[in-house]
Amino acid sequence: MFSKDSDEINDLFQESLLNLWKGLPNFQGKSDISTWIWRVCFNTCVSSERKKKRNITVPLPTDLNLFEDKDEDSRQIRMLYDRIHRLKPFDRAIVLLWLENMSYEEIASIVGISVKNVSVRLFRIKEELKKMSNN
Repeated sequence: MFSKDSDEINDLFQESLLNLWKGLPNFQGKSDISTWIWRVCFNTCVSSERKKKRNITVPLPTDLNLFEDKDEDSRQIRMLYDRIHRLKPFDRAIVLLWLENMSYEEIASIVGISVKNVSVRLFRIKEELKKMSNN
């Protein structure tokens, strides 16, 4: 959810693995290992997003999908994905974790906010997504 570019996604994946490898000796076991992994990956993606804002580039699309699905379900999924991608990175991450069927407690632990704040943010994010659909 932090990029549409497959090369950038691969870079984020590799950078996340590197950060996990470097950070493993510092893992204290105060949370579940999966929560810690999500947190490291989330922070890696957010940091990358900040760096991108400093170095603005214009990617040139080189791959066209001539066999793109044209059915209604595919179109709706694509529209939802595009709307989610227009959210701020932090909100995008919360929605991504929610779509992964994580509990509010897990999401709160990963992104570093309270459970109540997760609830409030998800409500506001859903409202924002509804407004996007009306535009």
